[in-house]
Amino acid sequence: MIDLHCHIIPGIDDGAQKIEDSLEMAKQAVSEGIHTIVATPHHQNGKYINEKNDILCKVSNLNESLLKENIPLTILAGQETRIYGELLDDYHNGKILPLNHSKYIFLEFPSSQVPRFTERLLYDIHSEGLTPIIVHPERNSRLIEDPDILYNLVNKGAMTQVTASSLTGRFGKKIKKFSFDLINANLTHMIASDAHNISGRSFHMEEASDLISSEYGLDMLYMFQENVEAIVNGHTCFRDTPEKVKKKKFLGIF
Repeated sequence: MIDLHCHIIPGIDDGAQKIEDSLEMAKQAVSEGIHTIVATPHHQNGKYINEKNDILCKVSNLNESLLKENIPLTILAGQETRIYGELLDDYHNGKILPLNHSKYIFLEFPSSQVPRFTERLLYDIHSEGLTPIIVHPERNSRLIEDPDILYNLVNKGAMTQVTASSLTGRFGKKIKKFSFDLINANLTHMIASDAHNISGRSFHMEEASDLISSEYGLDMLYMFQENVEAIVNGHTCFRDTPEKVKKKKFLGIF
């Protein structure tokens, strides 16, 4: 299993604080069947700045530590970037890091809003040949209030990633319900852990995978997993056509 979203690099954001924390997270990930993690430290979220070259260096160091400890886990480089107006300028200046050097980039919204410039910025991102992946939309109160906003962004080419812990109910019943609503409406394309530690913000990928296969069947689970594999390999993901998303919308899922 590949985990596309994880804060396992020590000492650079609100995830692992020490190398010992990173190693404990790595052991827990392996116990859940995860063999590859894309490390995605926060960037430009008002508290943390983690630019491309710094992340690449720290990922290399972490892989060396895992090798020394004989932990069978590979760390790839990524970044969780809070949406901001100058994002593309910084991409051209070598500060933005797509997931494993692919054409897919993680975008995070503020927890209670969707900035007014979002649609225009996503259009510009697409024009650069990049695909934006909106992380944990199920935890955004504005999208919960008005899911048509997310429908519009997905309809215009964005992808989304739901958090495993949201599906398992660790963020509350409301967020759990909205997470399943997004799957029902074909408005999400993958799950990931967004793990920060081994206690309150752990992986729960195995449990979430069991829930998806139980609720929707193995085909849905495999589609999510294949999308993640496609992203780390720089390939094209499976996604429903806008017409299918639109059809589900009109069928009254929201």
